Amino acid sequence: MIKRLVCLFLTFIALMSASLQAQDLQFSQYYAAPLYLNPALAGINQMGRAGMNYRLQWPAIDAKFETFSAYVDVNFDEKNSSVGLIFTNDEAGATGLRNSEVALQYAYQVRLNQQYTFRPAFQISYATRSIDFSSLIFGDQVDENGFTGNPSAETFGNQKANFFDTGLGGIIFSKNAWIGVAVHHVLEPDQSLGVVSDPLPRKTSIHGGYKFPLSTNYKPGVNARGQEKSITPTFNYRTQAGFHQLDLGAYFTYSPIIMGLWYRGIPIKENNRAEAIVAMLGLQKNNFAFGYSFDFTLSDLGIATGGAHEFSLTYSFKWGDPRKPSRNVRELQCPVPYMF
Repeated sequence: MIKRLVCLFLTFIALMSASLQAQDLQFSQYYAAPLYLNPALAGINQMGRAGMNYRLQWPAIDAKFETFSAYVDVNFDEKNSSVGLIFTNDEAGATGLRNSEVALQYAYQVRLNQQYTFRPAFQISYATRSIDFSSLIFGDQVDENGFTGNPSAETFGNQKANFFDTGLGGIIFSKNAWIGVAVHHVLEPDQSLGVVSDPLPRKTSIHGGYKFPLSTNYKPGVNARGQEKSITPTFNYRTQAGFHQLDLGAYFTYSPIIMGLWYRGIPIKENNRAEAIVAMLGLQKNNFAFGYSFDFTLSDLGIATGGAHEFSLTYSFKWGDPRKPSRNVRELQCPVPYMF
């Protein structure tokens, strides 16, 4: 029965992965933005968790992208269930094109056997998209002396669109390995700011990795002081509207320090050339994790754009009966970085 459930879920995910056009915002530290990446990651640390992410892309030019996200999730141990709440706000370009979304997520946990755990999930969200046309200058506002300061006679459509959205996700993991799939914008809601319909195309993400414990004088992956020592290769492949992107790299952990290095791009595909090298440095101490990363632009835009700066902060907290050991102590832990 469980195997059939997994097969049906993955089949449905595959059928929903077709896409049309446009592309969503992204985080280079994708595992430090777990609820944005995949609703199945809500509550996966078997505790409670709160976090935030901030990304500033291309700060040296007017077309900069600025993104903020905050989330909280909790796990209900006895119900094998987790709930997450995430808010995301993104502003792009000189026109102040803004996308805001608040999403509620639910994930259910199934132990397939002693080695593997499966977590299907879904999310429902409410989004707002807006643009500030007043920041643009049109031809009828300019004469031989330059900008006149007069209002434009141009007429515009809606400057704001509100819509509901849906998403699905799933992840299978063991002590050292995991693979997940997420599909966002399942119903392709209309995000039009004009009179013509503008469906928001589905986005599919496939992500995973494997944690290799490194040898110590105590036991593999952990020294006598309890410090983790490991290398974790990871990947995140995304496709939306005919656009394809792959992040491929690894974390090196020698707690409390975490370092990461990724390559972004698919140079073997036409119009999907190398985009960036991402370097990350993080600190994980007690219940806190902090990370900073920088995207070194490899595309034709060049480093003159200012690259991209990204910050993440995560806090995990005890949830439920304080007398009972948390489930991540009693059962296999998820190896996904930041899912402590």
